[in-house]
Amino acid sequence: MNELRGFASHLGDLLGFTLLEWREGFARVRCAIHPHHLNRADIVHGGVLMSLLDEAGAAAGVYAAERAARRHSVTVSLNCQFTGRAANGVMIATGEVVSAGRNIYFSRSEVRHEESGELLAFGASTHRWRRSVK
Repeated sequence: MNELRGFASHLGDLLGFTLLEWREGFARVRCAIHPHHLNRADIVHGGVLMSLLDEAGAAAGVYAAERAARRHSVTVSLNCQFTGRAANGVMIATGEVVSAGRNIYFSRSEVRHEESGELLAFGASTHRWRRSVK
């Protein structure tokens, strides 16, 4: 079961993201590469990489030990640098909160190819905590 269900995007579920580690200020997310992740050049689409960066960076800021205490957030900005490419295997994204205020938190994240360790993308993001709307 994905612990982010209800706190992460449905897009993450659709893309096959799996939470590997989640603790205060940190998240690690896995994505096995499948044909639907690839662009016309048969490498992972930049949108998938950015989604991984966003998911890991956002998740790092909404953790709480008690499920009822977890917060929701919305991404305010995300910048990304693409540094490598992958066509198969598994990608691992890590996100870490670097600073937080009352309403906003800042994360940095990166995506690496699990087997080679190659850095595929990295970025920084700003997130705003929000109230749950159900």
